[in-house]
Amino acid sequence: MQPPAEGEPMTPAAGTDAETGAGPRFRRRRELGAASARSLLLTVLGEFVLPAGEPVWTAAFLEALRLLGVEEKAVRQALARSASEGWLSGERQGRRTAWHLTPAGKRLLTAGTERIYGFGRPGGDWDGRWLLVLATVPETNRKLRHLLRTRLSWNGLGNLSPGVWVSPHPEREPEVREVLGEIGVADTSTLFVGGLGDLGEARRVARQAWSLDEIELAYEDFLDAVRALRPADDPGTFAAHARLVQEWRRFPFLDPALPAELLPDDWSGSQACALFYERHGAWRPVADRQWKAMTAD
Repeated sequence: MQPPAEGEPMTPAAGTDAETGAGPRFRRRRELGAASARSLLLTVLGEFVLPAGEPVWTAAFLEALRLLGVEEKAVRQALARSASEGWLSGERQGRRTAWHLTPAGKRLLTAGTERIYGFGRPGGDWDGRWLLVLATVPETNRKLRHLLRTRLSWNGLGNLSPGVWVSPHPEREPEVREVLGEIGVADTSTLFVGGLGDLGEARRVARQAWSLDEIELAYEDFLDAVRALRPADDPGTFAAHARLVQEWRRFPFLDPALPAELLPDDWSGSQACALFYERHGAWRPVADRQWKAMTAD
């Protein structure tokens, strides 16, 4: 599973009452391409290097990330860090270095690609069932509490109240049990699958368990920023495409992919998904052409 974009927290709904959701919806607009060098390198690796399956010279990475506004020193540091973490291996050939994805790097990027491109597609009809997880950790064990919250959130569960996690996707029970076992709280946790009142109550639970207003603001920022991208040539299209994917890949971790019945009317996520696939389809062939030009010997 590919982690969320580094250093890019969800945009807060500044000026909004945290309890009622009332008040003006002011927000800081995020700029596409403002991610770290390492995060952008991961996007390039997953979008271009993984499908091609070929080694890439350092110079190609320097040129690709230069188009994304990253300085040479930061690119070299990102490559070195990725190698130290076991995702890349470098092979010296004279004065040049060719970079290969390691088996671990391929697994990481393949899982991330599957999650990114599987996200946002229409799902089947919801049967009204929920997965309920009761999992508590002593307040004194802050590290384990943080790990539990992070892992369950990454798997799309919402925190309804202290120690109570929910998901309208009961089919995720096996992977949730695996997570609880991996972090050592399976023996003290309880899982249920069942219905939950009427649709009105279900929508109230969804709003309480997930910050839907903040997620929608993030989608609105995505829509505004992507619509503002108007690349005029191959290098510009490569940069726009990479930024599009870079921005989109955080949403599978941000958005729990709730059934349509639980979402607000005119949910911005639907518009964002349509725009992503439209621009991706239009820009990808040109971006691939530019990548081939940059990686040619």
